[in-house]
Amino acid sequence: MNNKMLIACLAGLLTFFAGNSNAQVSINFNVGAQPVWGPTGYDRADYYYLPDIDTYYYVPKKQYVYLQDNRWTFNNALPARYSGYNLYNGYKVVLNSPKPYLYNSSHKVKYARYKGNKVKQPTIRYSNDPKYYIVKGHPKYKGVAPGQAKKLSSASGKSHNQAAKGNGQGKQNNGEKKGKGKGKK
Repeated sequence: MNNKMLIACLAGLLTFFAGNSNAQVSINFNVGAQPVWGPTGYDRADYYYLPDIDTYYYVPKKQYVYLQDNRWTFNNALPARYSGYNLYNGYKVVLNSPKPYLYNSSHKVKYARYKGNKVKQPTIRYSNDPKYYIVKGHPKYKGVAPGQAKKLSSASGKSHNQAAKGNGQGKQNNGEKKGKGKGKK
């Protein structure tokens, strides 16, 4: 009798936990948002760390993050002191963590070997991989807005090369608070 009761309890517990478990699969794909000078091989890149100039690039907002007057500054362009820096030739370390610049002292040490690295890192602009044709500025750019290629290809069952083309003239406000809408309440 004890064995039957133990088995019944275990079966009940297994049913309870199996019914409450949720399998979540999250795919983050931002190839279309990455700059043409970014490295190939990454479906997702939140930040690039540029060891040569000790600067970060925040991919979603297309902004450089660098120290200026002991404060982290976000800007759409590199500061004048780096005007001669070639983004295609410099090494880029992909970092997919929030606010990696807060760990800059660790990154300076960890990625010091890439500073002045003469090894040519393949960039998106010169890639023949069709997944990069959605990146604006790529020689084979297809005009699909960032984030739309995957949606279009999965919705239509076609590859992103066969997906509908956009006009490439989408508007963005670079994070500025504009507009007169009241939003949802």
